Amino acid sequence: MNKRQSKFMFFLSILISGSIFVQMGLYLKSLITGSNLRFNIFEVCHNTLKLIGLTSLTYAVDILVIGTFLFALWKISTQVIQTFKMRRRLQQYNCEKLTKEFNDQFRNRDEKFMIISYPVPVAITIGFVSPKIVLSTGLLNLLSEEELEAVIYHETYHLNNHDPLKIFLLSIGSITLPYIPILKWFNEKYRVIQEVMADELAIEKQETAVHIGSALLKMLKVGKLETKSFAYASFAETSVNYRIEYILNPLKKYQIKVPVIITMWSILVFSLISVFFIYALA
Repeated sequence: MNKRQSKFMFFLSILISGSIFVQMGLYLKSLITGSNLRFNIFEVCHNTLKLIGLTSLTYAVDILVIGTFLFALWKISTQVIQTFKMRRRLQQYNCEKLTKEFNDQFRNRDEKFMIISYPVPVAITIGFVSPKIVLSTGLLNLLSEEELEAVIYHETYHLNNHDPLKIFLLSIGSITLPYIPILKWFNEKYRVIQEVMADELAIEKQETAVHIGSALLKMLKVGKLETKSFAYASFAETSVNYRIEYILNPLKKYQIKVPVIITMWSILVFSLISVFFIYALA
């Protein structure tokens, strides 16, 4: 596992889902304006079905495009609303004194830390545009100074890498385009790699895996913050098995095997889309 793999998965996923959404958007525009699009896969599907006498199936193309767009808009709005509500909820628990102390201690002028007065150990990074690291007083009471430092290094990696936004974008593509299953696989494995890379940063900074490992085990034994579905990077909720294996043996190289069937099916579907597009250009 390495950062190059995670970057490849992220950009390829965005490229695949983005190209399909652009085509859907152009097709939707043509439906609204009544204009013809020569270079659009969904327009080609619509005209081809009409040409061979399957006029009724043209409505299926319209339903697919409109339904996918509406579903995507619903998921995006839901995620944004839930994230906004969660930030407001956390703000209610904000311990201003500790928050200021943490931001002063780490010389963080952008105030990237928020310390909340909450009994359950919490260590998450939230926010799409201006992410924050949220730590709870329950976490501060549970962990030793070295363990807390390891958790902060871990969450700082997510913060600097803008993982909440990236996780959000990958989840939208995987959920709204289920007929390309490799997007779901990219989404899941991206999270795994990022968690391991965040642990790797903590191990590198502290020159030991002891503190990040003990912090993870302690947090797994206790409860967690009750949340509804929204995009965030959490310290102790993702990829636990991979992380424990890595912490126990940081020198071992773990390879993620690409699923053959899922990959072939995704290539087939995307190839069909490309063939239609090339046909439209001819």
